[in-house]
Amino acid sequence: MEEKIKLSRIYIIATLVMIVVGIVALIITFMGDPQRGWANLLLNNVYFVSLAVGALLFASIQRVTHSGWSAGFIRVPEAMAGFLPVAAILFLVMIFGAQSLYHWSHATAMEHDPLLAHKAAYLNLPFWIIRMVAYFALWILMFVIIRRLSLREDALGGLDLFKKLEHRAKVFIFIVIITFSFAMIDWVMSIDAHWYSTIFAIRNFVAAFHHAAIVITFIVLLMHRKGYFPFLNKSHLGDFSRYIFMLCIIWGYFWFTEFMLIWYANIPEETAYFLPRVRGEGWRFYFFANIIINWFLPFVLLMPKATARNHTVLKMVIPILIVGQFIDLYLQIFPGTVGEQVLGFQEIGTFVGFAGLFMLVTGWVLSRANLYPVNHPYLEECKNHHT
Repeated sequence: MEEKIKLSRIYIIATLVMIVVGIVALIITFMGDPQRGWANLLLNNVYFVSLAVGALLFASIQRVTHSGWSAGFIRVPEAMAGFLPVAAILFLVMIFGAQSLYHWSHATAMEHDPLLAHKAAYLNLPFWIIRMVAYFALWILMFVIIRRLSLREDALGGLDLFKKLEHRAKVFIFIVIITFSFAMIDWVMSIDAHWYSTIFAIRNFVAAFHHAAIVITFIVLLMHRKGYFPFLNKSHLGDFSRYIFMLCIIWGYFWFTEFMLIWYANIPEETAYFLPRVRGEGWRFYFFANIIINWFLPFVLLMPKATARNHTVLKMVIPILIVGQFIDLYLQIFPGTVGEQVLGFQEIGTFVGFAGLFMLVTGWVLSRANLYPVNHPYLEECKNHHT
């Protein structure tokens, strides 16, 4: 069952047009408000890095758990993870905007703020850059190792490569839990350097996994409509929906726990983070939209078996959830950087540009190898999956 996809001319042109829209939006933003421009870059960089890392985590978990139902779709998360080298380059650009985004990056702030001075050993630009390079180096290294072994398994077959992939997947899961958690602290939580939350990093880690599973499902559905993955059935859709449903519950649990404990304690140093987001002008709508979109909608719509296995329902729900991740990160980044609610063409246009680049890279990586892992020991189980 060998088949390679070929990117259509329309697909390539569409993604290039999206990239141009993003470039135009960024140019307009930087010309009018550089602070807003850097905030947009940070938001979209974090968004699509989360998708790439979450996709590789999804693929790794399938390897470790010997999941047969997902074996035929493993090339999709691998292709999404192929965005990591591009993301690394885009994130290096963020070095030039660090002082626009992070209050702690200014020497004067450290001199006149005892709390920031106490954190100076960790929160300083040289060490921040070193950590960023280390994160991407580890993620890209693990992606290259897993991808090469996966393609070798296609060519050679045998259980030896399957066992090696399982071992490398375990290593990646261990690495990514630690590094991605620190990355979210460095890139997002440190925007509000006086505030901290012990749940913040794990909530964003779950969000990355959650929305990667959502996008993987969406890509599989769209490709199935084009004639790929002919073996996709309602049992597969049920398993994809279970991932989305399960992760939305975990995300919602962490979101509520973080907010409830801090709000109930009513300690000024802690509530200072949530106060503008709950009561601030323009933010309240997005605050409640965040929990409704990312938890309530998937919880209610994907709980019934009939809707969880329905192509149409999933195609309607998933785009809303993709927007949900954007709202979640927008609420985390913009109040502490821009300070006011400014969601408009600049933000939407930049997101469209990044989405076009992500689609182009993912499509290109997907077209470079056989779509189906022909020598995966569980491929036949996937093709005949039924629950």
